[in-house]
Amino acid sequence: MASKDDKHKGSQGDNKEKRRKESILDLSKYLEKSIRVKFAGGREAAGILKGYDPLLNLVLDNTTEYLRDPDDPYKLLEDTRALGLVVCRGTSVVLICPMEGMEAIPNPFITQEG
Repeated sequence: MASKDDKHKGSQGDNKEKRRKESILDLSKYLEKSIRVKFAGGREAAGILKGYDPLLNLVLDNTTEYLRDPDDPYKLLEDTRALGLVVCRGTSVVLICPMEGMEAIPNPFITQEG
């Protein structure tokens, strides 16, 4: 016969497992919109988000990869490569950002000489 403590521990484990399956990001607002994705290792790609799952596996269409400088793997070149429809593994995704509504700003931490 199970004690009250055993029943309580079991319900906590169930709640913890449910929480683990939920994603902290709500990517539904980016479906059918252009996004840019950075991956572990320095690769970057942009495409239209077609689908995703709680593990952040992404499906991108019309995907373009931004090629890197062979001498400096963290420096991007102007060259791109068309990939088409791709599935991005969630464990390698580092950053996801929308293409629209994004602008480059000068670094506020660098003192401007002049």
